[in-house]
Amino acid sequence: MISRRNIRIKVMQALYTLDSSGNDSNITEANNLLSKQLEQSRKLFLYLIHFLCEVARYAEKDAHKKASKHLPTARDLAINTKIAGNELLWKILEIPSYKAALAETKAAHLLDEELLKKIYQSLTESEEYADYTAVEGRDKKSEKDILDFIFNSLMLPNEDFTTHIEEFFINWDDDAEMMHILMQNFLQKPQSFDFHVFVSAEKLAFAKSLLRTTIEKKEVCMELLKPKLKNWDAERIAALDLIIIRMGICEFLYFETIPTRVTINEYIDLAKEYSTVQSGQFINGILDNIHKELTAQGKITKKTFKNSTL
Repeated sequence: MISRRNIRIKVMQALYTLDSSGNDSNITEANNLLSKQLEQSRKLFLYLIHFLCEVARYAEKDAHKKASKHLPTARDLAINTKIAGNELLWKILEIPSYKAALAETKAAHLLDEELLKKIYQSLTESEEYADYTAVEGRDKKSEKDILDFIFNSLMLPNEDFTTHIEEFFINWDDDAEMMHILMQNFLQKPQSFDFHVFVSAEKLAFAKSLLRTTIEKKEVCMELLKPKLKNWDAERIAALDLIIIRMGICEFLYFETIPTRVTINEYIDLAKEYSTVQSGQFINGILDNIHKELTAQGKITKKTFKNSTL
């Protein structure tokens, strides 16, 4: 499900947590941290899908409540429940691994019914919903578009919703962008997802290898790095920047199928997003310098495999 960029972020976060605790050489603890982070992300993704589905399904609940009034009005009896039968929604609800994961994580217990109702009401007041319900038939695009609208326009921008998510998932800030991308991919092909396998075996192996290598090769990386810091105040260099540089050097030297340009670009982007304002430029200069030095010394060896996704 998740990309190599996401993997790098999780490894970086695990290394930073270890570094902050002064326990940065403990590989067992590092692997435990990584596993917990990936599991938190899986549960968060699962809950976002569950909440989205429940917003769409609320139409039936709303219709039932209003029809059950002592003296229901004509409007009460004319609630449009088309969205509750959304074909993409029901494809999701019938995925075996989704149903099993939902029961396993008890995600349903986290639902805030009042918040769910408010978001559903915002949906019914929107032009997008009016257009959707005005058409009697169904087509794949409109079925997907309305679920996209709920997630991207009603859930994500809603401060009450993000507060609700942050209450149960401390990883929301770190994972928000990843969740957005995952949801777009999921709504395209929901039945291709396995909710028991959030990370493929190949990507998990990459994550653990990158984590272990960055820890084990710290001295090698620092020997390459220190001469490049002559014009920088070492005490003021962000700890996260040093971790990012070490990860980049390890990819240069020990991951033969990852192109060096990919490595440099990935870690510049991570530095810009997760570290200081100056970090992107700093990481770019340092990694580019080290890359040139290692290349001149013939220490970087890269291979290309047709089936490699690295």
